[in-house]
Amino acid sequence: MLIRKIPGDRTLEFNHLVLDYNGTIASGGTVAPEIKERILKLAGDLEIHVVTADTFGSAARELSGLPLRLEIIDDSGQGEQKEALVRRLTGGVCALGNGANDREMLLAADLGIAVLESEGLDPRILGGARILCRSIGEALDLLLSPEALTATLRR
Repeated sequence: MLIRKIPGDRTLEFNHLVLDYNGTIASGGTVAPEIKERILKLAGDLEIHVVTADTFGSAARELSGLPLRLEIIDDSGQGEQKEALVRRLTGGVCALGNGANDREMLLAADLGIAVLESEGLDPRILGGARILCRSIGEALDLLLSPEALTATLRR
């Protein structure tokens, strides 16, 4: 469990981290080594789920050996499938995404983080996010650093 006490707000407690794959943790179907390292660090405190329609067919290979659950979803109704995954999870959920099909997932999570990477960000998801990060590395670092997340969310 990851616990972050936010002054002037509530204490955030997460059991799960849900990550969109394409455009969020992967660019062109590839996950950078430094992102894999951060995922490994977070896996000590969180159950990690990566959700994707696997457009490039590379998710299983790229994520091999990482302590996470890969959730392959259908091409149709992706937003609804991602939201349903978040709602099925018990305990607090943090979700990260970048695409239009991530909006409902971010809204359903206890903390939604929108990520702007090289493949872009659909501005419609901003209404579902509480935080916007310039990169997946920065977003994962927020979770790894109690001080950084507190600085962003405190009131």
